[in-house]
Amino acid sequence: MKTYYFDNNATTPVSERVWQTMEPFLKSEYGNPSSLHHRGRAPAKALREARIQVAQLLGAADDREILFTSCGSESNNTAILSCLSTNPSKKQFVTSSVEHSSIRKLGRNLSGQGYDVVEVGVSTQGFLLMDELKRVISDQTAVVSLMLANNETGALFPIDEIGSLLRERGILFHVDAVQAVGKYSLNVKSSPIDFLSLSAHKLYGPKGVGALYVRQGVPFKSFVVGGGQERGRRAGTENVAGIAGLGAACELALSDLPQEIDRLKKLRALFEDSLGEKVPGIEINGDLYRRLPTTRNVRFPGVDAEALMMALDQKGICVSSGSACMSGSHEPSHVLKAMGLSDEEANSSIRFSFGRFTSEQDIREVVPMIRETLDYFKEVERNSVAGSRKAPR
Repeated sequence: MKTYYFDNNATTPVSERVWQTMEPFLKSEYGNPSSLHHRGRAPAKALREARIQVAQLLGAADDREILFTSCGSESNNTAILSCLSTNPSKKQFVTSSVEHSSIRKLGRNLSGQGYDVVEVGVSTQGFLLMDELKRVISDQTAVVSLMLANNETGALFPIDEIGSLLRERGILFHVDAVQAVGKYSLNVKSSPIDFLSLSAHKLYGPKGVGALYVRQGVPFKSFVVGGGQERGRRAGTENVAGIAGLGAACELALSDLPQEIDRLKKLRALFEDSLGEKVPGIEINGDLYRRLPTTRNVRFPGVDAEALMMALDQKGICVSSGSACMSGSHEPSHVLKAMGLSDEEANSSIRFSFGRFTSEQDIREVVPMIRETLDYFKEVERNSVAGSRKAPR
């Protein structure tokens, strides 16, 4: 059975170029990059090259602004905890109501430690309520942490506008760009961003490695302490193979970013047009334009999303109902709820996310399969209703 992978926002397949870059460091080049002998030289060089490759994709001024971590969640936690530690007199942390669980759950923990944690709301289209943000920030705000692109709807926040506002007030700004890096053009050197998180497995690299951009001159306090790795900013022997893979993934993304963004936009438009034609009555969650080219969140009124996902999986179609980090939760999507959807509406919504290996042919084959599945659901429901009417009283 052919697999149709439409869950690239959850994770992406490792590209062949990335794997080839990683393989030596899983086999022959096994040295510790901190070792002075010859076995440590190739791993140390790989770290230097990867740091440059990440910096280039982000448009950073200096590769020393790149700190390697284990994942996007660690990067998020590190940035926020550093901001709070270096501003001990400020007790407010501001974020939004649609952030990743690594931010929201950290916020809950901070609330129990005496911090004033404020979640700014979003519009029905998923955009940050700027007036509300302006109203809640104060001299007590240590850091504002916001997504660049939402992982469920693809909605884009006006990061430069927000950053400029915060810089005027002397407030540190962290951006969770995990879902955007490699799918959106960035230039942190000219942007008012102090910290930015990314993760390798969202852009065709391996799982278990991420990075944090830390602007030069911004106060920083280590989250993981021990040895002197990462210039004393994160202890622990580096995941050389993973970091090399992250670097290769960043180089791949930078090599054709404008062309790939354009291709993904065309794929998304084809999907939306085809789905709207074949499956009338669907609803789109979020804005049609100010969003990532990879993402479309679709509501199928009256259909249980979990049942639909399981049925599609039987046909080889991989989709999700929201963040992979919330998999297993029976709660409706907090993102869609924040946008004003009811529990029933949120629970009838599915996210389709496209990637580098998604083709036009995939879409042309998948859309009729979605229609067939929905028709089957309707037939089962009709038979069930008819059967109940014939049942003896």
